[in-house]
Amino acid sequence: MAASEVFVREAGSGPGVVCLHSNASSSSQWRGLMDSLSPRHRVLAPDAYGAGKSPGWPMDRPLTLADEADFIEPVLQRAGSPLVLVGHSYGAAMALIAALRQPARVKALVLYEPTLFSLIEAESPQPNAADGIRHAVAAAAAALDRGDANGAAEHFIDYWMGTGSWAAMPESRQLPIAASVRNVRHWAQALFTEPTPLAAFRSLELPVLYMVGGRSTASAHGVARLLAPALPHVTQHRFDTLGHMGPVTDPEPVNRVIEDFLARL
Repeated sequence: MAASEVFVREAGSGPGVVCLHSNASSSSQWRGLMDSLSPRHRVLAPDAYGAGKSPGWPMDRPLTLADEADFIEPVLQRAGSPLVLVGHSYGAAMALIAALRQPARVKALVLYEPTLFSLIEAESPQPNAADGIRHAVAAAAAALDRGDANGAAEHFIDYWMGTGSWAAMPESRQLPIAASVRNVRHWAQALFTEPTPLAAFRSLELPVLYMVGGRSTASAHGVARLLAPALPHVTQHRFDTLGHMGPVTDPEPVNRVIEDFLARL
């Protein structure tokens, strides 16, 4: 894929920071953080495959996190080295894979609940902590097969944000989410089948901020239970009142913690 096909927001100047968004979202979720960091950093936020203004996955084969890392590689090169990777949910999983591929160019990682469900699957057979998101994906996929994009989005959003969250959203927010959730099978395939073993993350000899929401799901907490202790230089931060979508629903406290972490590097 040509570099021009990756849509990316950019602001500021200084050491590079690349921000990777969650599923059913886009680079726009990082606008507040970009405003805060841009006086001291060059901040870039790309849209992943099928999100925002980037193209959809063009291949017939299943999408992988390695494919996502390849797609944003031109953005990482633009950010320069060493850079900081900031990721939320799916974006945090992408950040981890990108860091493993070229750890020498990554100064630090900032992660909010990476969704590497493959780690849960590798540790224990079903039923396990990933069952909730597995069932939500299945329900969303069935809705898509019926031609019901809104129903698919409702299953997905209500899993992550609580029952009734989708119905409470204004239509202006629902429309791009319903369009994005058409990729739900790709997302699940990439996250549930990622081949990187837990032991590989023990090689990341760099500072990591690992954030979790106290009101998040069993699947997100299940990944954190395994992954956070495996990271050699991890600082954990728990937002007791936030859920998985904390960086979107309550960006101010999340962004303050990120800013404080970067200021100490």
